[in-house]
Amino acid sequence: MVALPDATTTGTTILGKNSDRPIYDCQPLMSYPRQTHPPGATLKLEYREIPQVRETYATIGSSPYWCWGYEEGINEFGVAIGNEAIFTKTFAQAAQASKADRPPELGLLGMDLLRLGLERGRTAREALEVITSLVEQYGQWGSGVPTFGHEAGGYDNSYIIADAKEAWILETVGKRWIAKRVTRGVATISNEPSIRTEWDLASPDLIDYAIEMGWWPRDRKSEFDFALAYIDFNTPLQLSHIRAQRSRQLLAEKKTGDVSPRWVMRTLRDHYETTFLEGPYFNAALPDFLTLCMHVSPAGFTWGNTASSAVFILPGTAERLAQMWWTPVTPCTGLYLPAFAAVSDLPQMLSTAGQQGKTVTAPPLAQKDAFASDSYWWLFRDLLDRIKGDEIGTTFNQRQPMVRAAFDRLEEKWAAEAWKVERQAVDLKRAGRSAEATRVLNAFTQKCLEEALETINTLRRSLTV
Repeated sequence: MVALPDATTTGTTILGKNSDRPIYDCQPLMSYPRQTHPPGATLKLEYREIPQVRETYATIGSSPYWCWGYEEGINEFGVAIGNEAIFTKTFAQAAQASKADRPPELGLLGMDLLRLGLERGRTAREALEVITSLVEQYGQWGSGVPTFGHEAGGYDNSYIIADAKEAWILETVGKRWIAKRVTRGVATISNEPSIRTEWDLASPDLIDYAIEMGWWPRDRKSEFDFALAYIDFNTPLQLSHIRAQRSRQLLAEKKTGDVSPRWVMRTLRDHYETTFLEGPYFNAALPDFLTLCMHVSPAGFTWGNTASSAVFILPGTAERLAQMWWTPVTPCTGLYLPAFAAVSDLPQMLSTAGQQGKTVTAPPLAQKDAFASDSYWWLFRDLLDRIKGDEIGTTFNQRQPMVRAAFDRLEEKWAAEAWKVERQAVDLKRAGRSAEATRVLNAFTQKCLEEALETINTLRRSLTV
């Protein structure tokens, strides 16, 4: 979800994203500096090796333990991107061909495309152009879920690409794409194509291909509806549409100019508590429908937990610095930790995976990750299990409010401190002391991490499974 500057209390763009993944899909927070690459350099991804560009920009992103790319991330210029899986006729067509022993050529994963957009784009529009050119060249066939084969673990992708001035909704279908520019108000996406009859940019043959495949009538070409033409109706919309509408409803509850980072965090933590449903029947960790903050279900109808959640604050002035607030695992039991886009290095614990380590591995060949005490992500997975007590969340309703109260106090404290740290760093930069400014920002994230660990470990000791 994204709120443009006219809609926010901060006067900045705010982007929020939940990443829903299998419960073992550890997602460390990674950072990479700006780099210069030699002529002829290549980049080896999960399925393809592609030419590297001369210069790549510094990035921070939430990256599955087996993956080169990010589920959500930000670069040094304040461009932020989040993506979602979408289920389309183009993917269903590719899966059928694969089952018939005619698999498409393996392509680039949506997470890799996201990071490539951040590494190569100084603005949202530039990142859009990077991603779309790569989609056209390589496509995106291949599993994006560890331990899953291509038919079961693959999908097409939708993105929100944002900077301080604008956002783009980009939706990709195989080697084709469509994009809509957002300059005011709010917009959200979920696991379904959201662009209908109005857009700004698209592949030149997008409509003709749908007509050729019989997905859209030729005599209604001027009325083309992208979502209606390309969506896979064999994938139930209950996976996506209820959640999409809920995020729109929560953002719409705020008057223009009243969407705050805290409200976006509240939205990402939602389980329909303030609707006629009054939340899940027994507890939020025992879902009876798919929620914005997702929890694994013993019935198997969700595909796991929310594996990470992030809120990006993207200012358009030199007086402010872009920020990423990130938590591992479910945000309702999580703690948004601040990091400025200008940091040069993250504490190692944030970037540590579990027992499988951090690698680049084709998902069908990946093994399930498991708990490691030096992984910040796995401490939160363990904390969630302790809050639940058992598979059906017997102790969740008693324990989650206690954890939430402790974490809320830290988030409020850090938000107040972040403003002061930002002012200090901006003043140092203005005085030509950029290296010192970076050290100040790094030290702030380190301090917050130490306070987080003290609180998390105290909570873990007090909660027995």
